[in-house]
Amino acid sequence: MIPPLAALQAFETIARRKSFSLAAEDLHLTPSAVSHQVAKLENLLGVRMFERSARGVELTPAGQQYLQRVASALGAINSATEDLRHGVQDTLYVHSSPSFASLWLMPRIARFTKRHPNISLMLSASHVHSDFKLGQMDIDIRYGLPNWPHLEVEPILTEKILPLASPEFIRTHGLHTPADLLRVPLIQSSVSVVQWPEWFARFCADQRPERMGLRFDRAMMSLDAAVQKLGVALESTSIGQSLIDSGKLQPVFEDAMCMQVRAHFMVYPARHASRQEVKSFVEWLREEAEH
Repeated sequence: MIPPLAALQAFETIARRKSFSLAAEDLHLTPSAVSHQVAKLENLLGVRMFERSARGVELTPAGQQYLQRVASALGAINSATEDLRHGVQDTLYVHSSPSFASLWLMPRIARFTKRHPNISLMLSASHVHSDFKLGQMDIDIRYGLPNWPHLEVEPILTEKILPLASPEFIRTHGLHTPADLLRVPLIQSSVSVVQWPEWFARFCADQRPERMGLRFDRAMMSLDAAVQKLGVALESTSIGQSLIDSGKLQPVFEDAMCMQVRAHFMVYPARHASRQEVKSFVEWLREEAEH
């Protein structure tokens, strides 16, 4: 069941503008016509999408959840339409987990565009996995444990997970052994496949951290906190390589105290594998991961 496009456009525009009147201006409609479209959508779905208050228009929890899916679908339709209007061909839509996209993929993406100037690359990032049934994405780069049935799943690289901190922080706190980490704030990424208790169990079995200094839901935020000398982060040297190369961070210990994981994956439906744009990107990503 697909609601009328006019109703979806009205819903998305009101949510973005936080106003029925401003949405009406954007859509070149009257406010009553916009309200009618939203009412039609709410009746069709059987849920209330907006709440009006003195502060304006706010999405209900159901509306927020629906917007996350619908906005990207409308964006895909808009992009496809603009590409067709301007004669853009060979478009590749890639979605990625945010930290991988920002810290690993973006520093390398120029090499892909140089090698494949005919491919128009559309890259987006969020923690929500792509729903291939919506036809929005060609490839999804996911982080986590690979439990995605009925999809092609290929690990990208083997990562070393190590305690990372700024050189100054390491010197100031005299960090030489795993036990020394118990004296300083520990930074944890809550979505990481390796957590501090696991690392201590492997390399300092008789010690356990009692609490984390800071917790984040993104690796890039954990790494940035370590750069700011707020503590020691337990993160991938692959994801943090640019910060290590610049001298902002360094491993606290040698590689012998790393935990190796394969946690970033290329994911796509088998039917996408035959597309030349997908083949080109997958081959390029494999080469980059080997360097």
